[in-house]
Amino acid sequence: MARLSDPITILRGIGPAKAKLFAQLNIFTLEDLICHFPRGYEDRTKLATISSLQPDVPACFRAMVMNTPRTSHIRKGLDLTKVQVADHTARLNLTFFNNRYAEQLQYGKEYYFYGAVSGDFIGYNMTNPVYETLDSQPVTTRRVLPVYPLTAGLSNANVLKAVRQALAVCDAPEEIIPEGIRERYGILPAERAYTAIHEPEDMAQAEEAKKRLIFEEFFVFSAGLSLMRQARAEKRCPVYDNLNLKPFLGCLPFRLTGAQLRVIDQIREDLGKGTPMNRLVQGDVGSGKTMVAAAAAYLAVTNHHQAALMAPTEILAEQHYTSLSKLLTPLGIRVGLLTGSMTPKNKTLLRERIAAGELDLVIGTHALVTDSTVFSNLGLVIADEQHRFGVKQRSKLSAKGQAPHLLVMSATPIPRTLALLMYGDLEVSVLDELPPGRQTVDTFLVGESYRPRINAFIRKHAENGNQIYVVCPAVEETDGMSLKAATEWAETLQNAVFPDLRVALLHGQMKGADKDGVMSAFAKGEADVLVATTVIEVGVDVPNATLMVIEDADRFGLSQLHQLRGRVGRGKDKSYCILTTHNRNPDTVARLKAFCKTTDGFKIAQEDLKMRGPGDFFGARQSGLPAFRMASLGSDLDTLTVAQKASRDWIEACGDSDTPEAAALRKRIGELFDRAEGTMN
Repeated sequence: MARLSDPITILRGIGPAKAKLFAQLNIFTLEDLICHFPRGYEDRTKLATISSLQPDVPACFRAMVMNTPRTSHIRKGLDLTKVQVADHTARLNLTFFNNRYAEQLQYGKEYYFYGAVSGDFIGYNMTNPVYETLDSQPVTTRRVLPVYPLTAGLSNANVLKAVRQALAVCDAPEEIIPEGIRERYGILPAERAYTAIHEPEDMAQAEEAKKRLIFEEFFVFSAGLSLMRQARAEKRCPVYDNLNLKPFLGCLPFRLTGAQLRVIDQIREDLGKGTPMNRLVQGDVGSGKTMVAAAAAYLAVTNHHQAALMAPTEILAEQHYTSLSKLLTPLGIRVGLLTGSMTPKNKTLLRERIAAGELDLVIGTHALVTDSTVFSNLGLVIADEQHRFGVKQRSKLSAKGQAPHLLVMSATPIPRTLALLMYGDLEVSVLDELPPGRQTVDTFLVGESYRPRINAFIRKHAENGNQIYVVCPAVEETDGMSLKAATEWAETLQNAVFPDLRVALLHGQMKGADKDGVMSAFAKGEADVLVATTVIEVGVDVPNATLMVIEDADRFGLSQLHQLRGRVGRGKDKSYCILTTHNRNPDTVARLKAFCKTTDGFKIAQEDLKMRGPGDFFGARQSGLPAFRMASLGSDLDTLTVAQKASRDWIEACGDSDTPEAAALRKRIGELFDRAEGTMN
């Protein structure tokens, strides 16, 4: 028997060239192949009669060949083979293009065929059907045929043939779900499920296999989070006995909201327990998460510990450094900034101060995670924009202290179900109240005919001394895609529309230092219009920006639109967001109009998750979520709930057992989190 870890090149018909095509689907080993699940099925088990065939609806039928196939050479590279077949209800003409095997159809012999009759010749003509003899093994007819995700140059038949070989030469992945749980929830054993998902006898068996594999993915992830929660619950850390926040609150130039005070009280309670805090604070754009983080850092420092705040970009780290230094330095808290673009000398000096305990709060980017950054007495880790970091990244930073407290923040409102999955190892706090004075941004949906009015509105804001964001879905023009591209659109606006204004360009393909330079210049008021891609979704606070124009808005998820809209409305002047689209699909228009009517990020997020799924919800390479192969957070939420309960019950009953199933489950958990982390890099 072959091993699951063996390369797919051990299979017949897969040489270096074919292996490269499979690699584009992230298929390298037999296990990758067996875990490349169908995206759907064609039920070819039901036989139709020729007279019942519907135009453009594929069907399987049995018929007799009524004449000898005849092939005509039409032109170079085009041969046509024609033959007539019949059953007891009607006759049908078959046409094959460049298929010499069709000449092997024998007059007077019956075959099974599968194809769709043409809408132009209803009931009379079918092009390129597949066929098999009555005594052959069902391969393309009389079976439920899996339909796989493909790439250019790789056909469904190629994948199907490879999968059948893989199933024949190696065992299915190890069983990881205990027998008791399988029996309780009606879950198929692994071996039967992995075979049935690729070779189901009928649609009911395919559904049973899907149920098992969806349950398995949720079970593994939920068990992983439960184990992390359990491990942290067993850790001990110093009890913070000084929880007095009066000096901190007294230095604030404003009053905190009721939501902020409630969440800070939850954090104070966590810090006084003697076990590490693991809390997520999520709140809408502008809900005041930074002040909550500042309060937590103040408590850590006044209890003689260091705090670290990790931000996803240098410019956001610098913004935090500026605002928190101004707030905390008068309270005697020493604040430092550590980023990758600092000179080696400055980084070395700063790291020496961190290691010596000469800095109380260190704000930085991924530079905080590197091995060369050592803390004297790290007691609190704060991760900003949590969905930009994976589980392992926040764990690596936490490992720099002795069981430090962990506070993670997200400006992306997350529906409760998704929050339970992503942050099942954390307690969740919600900031559901905006600070006084935070404006509502008026939002409008318009078509291209409004372009002159949009341009006039942009000019009006610029003449008033305010700044404008223009967001495009693409960096450069792409053949066949009529999308606004940031590079070309910035050039058009600067040269043809606003030659007297200062137009800047920002996109993700620019070098980090260049991106930070452009954004910093815009924040300083050195540009009137910033044409950008979604790289500004997490950016600096520019109170002077009062208008955002989002081109081809139908190309973005609702939550992404909400994050972008949050870039404006941060100052004293009235702010606006304009969505443009060419798309006239009624569902798309309704979705965008609904977005224009609400500023509730949680309602928007729930709708976005339902319509687009978590991959698009966060952006494919940012979520820190595992790349689920079968499960869908949009349609499998009931299974998620059941799997979470089953995993918790198993952890409580026998999470520390050394059975083969438990060992296999722990191994699978590690692989799943490694895969999730890989999507972040």
